[in-house]
Amino acid sequence: MLNLNKTNLIQTFTLKQPVPYHFESLKRVAHLNGEALRKASVLIGFVERPSGIHVLLTKRAMHLKHHPGQVSFPGGKYEESDRSIIETAIREANEEVGIGTSQIEVFGTLPELNTISRFSVTPTLAFIDPTYQLKVDRNEVEEAFEVPIKVIFDSKNLISQTFSVNNERHRVFCIAYENHYIWGMTAQIIHAMQKHLFH
Repeated sequence: MLNLNKTNLIQTFTLKQPVPYHFESLKRVAHLNGEALRKASVLIGFVERPSGIHVLLTKRAMHLKHHPGQVSFPGGKYEESDRSIIETAIREANEEVGIGTSQIEVFGTLPELNTISRFSVTPTLAFIDPTYQLKVDRNEVEEAFEVPIKVIFDSKNLISQTFSVNNERHRVFCIAYENHYIWGMTAQIIHAMQKHLFH
């Protein structure tokens, strides 16, 4: 299944029910249930290359207030001018890495995911036109890069560790790719996509 192309990735995703995020990875934000969280969205951008599908990721600028230096999907908070939370993801991808609206083809979303920084994030899945040209906004993004889907969706690459806080077990996921470590919310989303597509 890791030799997915655009058509069967979309079909496989659409025909399956979304799966919940790992319960141990949600414990750090369990106290936020019922609170008014700010809405946000990230774009999980797939790019079909001759070598296979890749996923676009960014490394956040070091001076940012939330999650500086972390690897993430392009994204950000909902603005009142956005017509939907999906439009938020598209707008943010344009602002952060310069991908045009017409180059983004959305095909689905994952369940909202609450974060320790008090956002409720909607992961938005889309294919990006492979002819896109990066135009990185250095105020928000240090760099942008693509990772082969064979790396992202291979469960052997996704490691997890648990730690205890107040006698509660918490789980953190991580993928190492070249000189990058993908962890936190981004790795939580990748784990949920692996289960959604392949289980």
